[in-house]
Amino acid sequence: MKSIIFSLALTCVGTAFAQEATFNTRQLTPETALEAARAALDSCRKAGHQVAVAVVDRAGVAQVMLRDRFAGAHTPETASGKAWTAVSFRTNTTDMLDLTQPGRPQNGIRNLPRVVIVGGGLLIEAQGAILGAIGVSGAPGGDADDACAKAGITAIRDKIDF
Repeated sequence: MKSIIFSLALTCVGTAFAQEATFNTRQLTPETALEAARAALDSCRKAGHQVAVAVVDRAGVAQVMLRDRFAGAHTPETASGKAWTAVSFRTNTTDMLDLTQPGRPQNGIRNLPRVVIVGGGLLIEAQGAILGAIGVSGAPGGDADDACAKAGITAIRDKIDF
């Protein structure tokens, strides 16, 4: 009888350990990431801006890169860097501008590889989870890049908020 109880106890403990050792995450499908990027690109085009748009997953790995025909040569790398920075630090890049100014405690972040602290990198979140980030580069200023990135997220909002 003791061995049966001990065996049951081990089974219960083993199940608890297995549940604590793994977790589930939600990911954007490539189709959804592409839809967000296209919507951001279209928003910038309507405003007269030639940009590049990057969407990264929650780990910062690129899912989509779109570059409009006249966007500057630097814009793909910058858009990707903005998206990577947002997801890496779990903060929109515009919100990092003041925090990382010279003389501030977090200013060293600006010197890290791949970090791009310029407006235009926004987190893609749904139901309290970070799904990835979108970065836009090439519009005249971070506010305009942010507006296009927001349009990309708005375009997929119904699909990710289920």
